Amino acid sequence: MQLNGKTALVTGAASGFGAGIARAFAAQGATVMAADINGDGASDIASEIGGHSVQVDVANGASVQAMADHALATMGHLDILVNNAGITHLPKPMEEVSEEDFDRVLAVNAKSVYLSARSLVPHFKSRKTGAILNIASTAGVSPRPNLNWYNASKGWMITATKAMAVELAPHGIRVNALNPVAGETPLLKSFMGEDTPEIRAKFLSTIPLGRFSTPEDMGAAATFLCSDAASMITGVAMEVDGGRCI
Repeated sequence: MQLNGKTALVTGAASGFGAGIARAFAAQGATVMAADINGDGASDIASEIGGHSVQVDVANGASVQAMADHALATMGHLDILVNNAGITHLPKPMEEVSEEDFDRVLAVNAKSVYLSARSLVPHFKSRKTGAILNIASTAGVSPRPNLNWYNASKGWMITATKAMAVELAPHGIRVNALNPVAGETPLLKSFMGEDTPEIRAKFLSTIPLGRFSTPEDMGAAATFLCSDAASMITGVAMEVDGGRCI
């Protein structure tokens, strides 16, 4: 029960890595609020784990503030924030990605971290404690061709994590990131362009352990980094990637 008595807010929790993290946190004793643009999906996860849910557009400031207000009103305080919600553009040459797709990727993957910090860092500062976990990607460390602006958004998140960690450490707030490799989530098909055995084999050939990241992998790593066992760890971007970045 590494998170016994803790409260946590997880964005993008209706599916994939976010759902895996929400389940793992609940299994380790945390009270979890699942947040997602898919409100019904978030509600389903909350019902499964005995937690709470809220619908949110993480790229919209008013929506993020409403999420933060609801979380604090419902749970009383917040110990853990996981910025997991993310999207990608389809694989294509960088100059062919539409401006609309570029703006959306940066809004969901980067601006959302700023918005959640704006809404919740003051609360963490007032309590002189807190753990923030940003879900970045191996794409921000070892970029894949034709995912250029997605790669860049995740590189931004890794740098933002380190900058946040340095600034917030004097306030007792830890900030870390996880870098998963492609996983069995709704985004997998978007990363690959199309989901065929041949393309899967090509992706898997770049991962030394020979498999994709799973929601359970992410849940286990997230639980550790957000627990008191990691109280001396801040500013790291931990690769959960089966050796992809070696």
